[in-house]
Amino acid sequence: QLQLVESGGGLVQPGGSLRLSCVASGFGFGYYHIGWFREVPGKEREGVSCISTHPTKTNYADSVKGRFTISRDNSKHSVFLQMDNLLPEDTAVYYCAARRSYAYEANCPQADMHFWGTGTRVTASS
Repeated sequence: QLQLVESGGGLVQPGGSLRLSCVASGFGFGYYHIGWFREVPGKEREGVSCISTHPTKTNYADSVKGRFTISRDNSKHSVFLQMDNLLPEDTAVYYCAARRSYAYEANCPQADMHFWGTGTRVTASS
């Protein structure tokens, strides 16, 4: 079982950057695919990015490709989401989630994620 805690959210002007962190406690972090999801009130939660286990593979939602970068440091039980050139439409609560998987490609279907953090709020506004 994993417990996940997100941090790094905040208020930033459009065009700015933030780096989100997701720190896990528990056993077996290296066996989990980790995904970032975001939610806006009144809309469905959407997948943003996913990273597999070693060797790492990644995928991104079309809306964030070229602007967001996901990475992981298994020695620190952490996954990061570097968000550059933030847009107002990136404003949301961001969650990290974990799914134990041996798949080679990054695979983070929302309905199959096993553990979730409590979220960190990101606001891109002038």
